[in-house]
Amino acid sequence: MTSSLSSVRVEPVRQYIGGKRVESAGGETFETVNPADNRPITTVPAGDERDIDRAVAAAKEAFEKGPWRKMKVAERVAILERIADGILEHVEELARLETLDTGLPIKQARGQIRRAGQNFRFFADMARHRLTGETYPVDGTFLNYTVRRPVGVAGLITPWNTPFMLSTWKLAPCLAAGNTCVLKPAEWSPLSIDRFTRIVEEAGLPPGVFNVVHGYGETAGAALVRHPDVRLISFTGETRTGMEIMRNGADTLKRFSMELGGKSPVIVFEDADLDRALDAAVFGVYSLNGERCTAGSRLFLQESIYEPFVEKLKERVRRIRVGDPFDERTELGPLIHREHLNRVRGYLETAREEGAEIAVGGGTPAGLEAGNYLEATLILGVRNEMRVAQEEIFGPVLTVIPFREEEEVIEKANDVIYGLAAYVWTENLERAHNVAQSIESGMVWINSQNVRDLRTPFGGSKYSGIGREGGTHSFEFFTEVQTIHVALGKHAIPRFGAE
Repeated sequence: MTSSLSSVRVEPVRQYIGGKRVESAGGETFETVNPADNRPITTVPAGDERDIDRAVAAAKEAFEKGPWRKMKVAERVAILERIADGILEHVEELARLETLDTGLPIKQARGQIRRAGQNFRFFADMARHRLTGETYPVDGTFLNYTVRRPVGVAGLITPWNTPFMLSTWKLAPCLAAGNTCVLKPAEWSPLSIDRFTRIVEEAGLPPGVFNVVHGYGETAGAALVRHPDVRLISFTGETRTGMEIMRNGADTLKRFSMELGGKSPVIVFEDADLDRALDAAVFGVYSLNGERCTAGSRLFLQESIYEPFVEKLKERVRRIRVGDPFDERTELGPLIHREHLNRVRGYLETAREEGAEIAVGGGTPAGLEAGNYLEATLILGVRNEMRVAQEEIFGPVLTVIPFREEEEVIEKANDVIYGLAAYVWTENLERAHNVAQSIESGMVWINSQNVRDLRTPFGGSKYSGIGREGGTHSFEFFTEVQTIHVALGKHAIPRFGAE
């Protein structure tokens, strides 16, 4: 396999603070590596508390003294739309940076970058039409109304899977609501957001409104969470990290939005359109290299269809194209980092120890040993209490479990700590609704893979998160509601001390 470094222009990454690309206060750096061959790509600043202090100070000054929060909505929206234009004008460049940095197959990376541009367009439109309050008239004596105001400086902490798109999913509503922010990207995937800093400059975003501090979670991330001038923390990532963030931010009573892990069930009944269910089950866990929070990683098959469905499933999984993520035909690229690959491999060893069967995959494709590659993997003979059926693997690994009756599969689907997404396949409309509403998850798709409607709330229950993002739900997090009471006449006021 040949490295694709030569086809992508990469510069050393910098911090972005107060509208300027700067070095870290301590001058320390680390390398970001190409997961396809584990060769260094470029250096990244290892930010610490000093960098966070500078970035938060810039964001606070921009919020309190700059034009952003006082700007007319139409003017703010125009800048957001120019940012969307900038993203969509540079889809290929951003996608190639994302593929180089994360191993995401290039065709899938392009789709994620386009969606990032759509995120900015969507929230710009939402700010224009839906960033409104409510009125409460009271019998001609009072007019009470609410207004939504920006909260202040937001801390945004984003993951390494589809990092650019997920950053815009937070940035767009945060900025649309009039806040300023400090973004701490995942240390394993810094390239695309570094390029984005030039796009926001070209769009005319005022200095200090958007700041980026690169670094490790234990230093830069923790400092951002602890900072007393940061009022909001929006985090997407692993559940245990989310717990630690909430502990670190408790002393300053921060507002949290947490989109955490998942172990989402795909339930296929015997009356389902089995060909479509098969397509969706394969796509749902093996796309994005299996590194997606909403992956349908537990497949429940009704016993009457188990054997024929599994035979077709085996064949499909064997044929998934693993290889160079810059190859247009590649369906599954390398995992983000060697450390993560070893973690996923550890789960395969656990599966064997627990008595499950690695029916397909589980190894490294020939000729790709230098990278973080793992074959698309299918595990059979799984019981619901096994670790591979309970814990988030976050890789191209699918477990299959049979069931007999509706009540049984609902119980098994709910018997995990997570509750992010679920997928139900049946032609029985009554069953579809009943099962969907019985599953403990924030989102359920019926007869569909993960198709997002940006207007709807996105988020999970149980250990999968707190709060919701999307549509007006994002504005509920990124704004403060103020109620104003206006007296329309001279209502009675008690006269204490008058006599």
